[in-house]
Amino acid sequence: MKCKVCDKRVKEGKAYCEHHAKAYENVVDKYDSWNKALGVTWKVYLDEIIKNPLTGSWAKEVAQQLLEENSISGINSN
Repeated sequence: MKCKVCDKRVKEGKAYCEHHAKAYENVVDKYDSWNKALGVTWKVYLDEIIKNPLTGSWAKEVAQQLLEENSISGINSN
């Protein structure tokens, strides 16, 4: 299998390479804080990650992939 973002090989059953997997975890983990503080939707949150100049490239790539895939694993898209 290959990483959904960069096409690097991944471990069996995994969707992301090591770097993008960590970025994915961080993106998902931080959403609740953003939602509670600002009341933003998942889509707005991902858009903000992509636009933020302080966000790392792996997190931006994961956010972009999630927007394009429109697949929100366990998170409400509203």
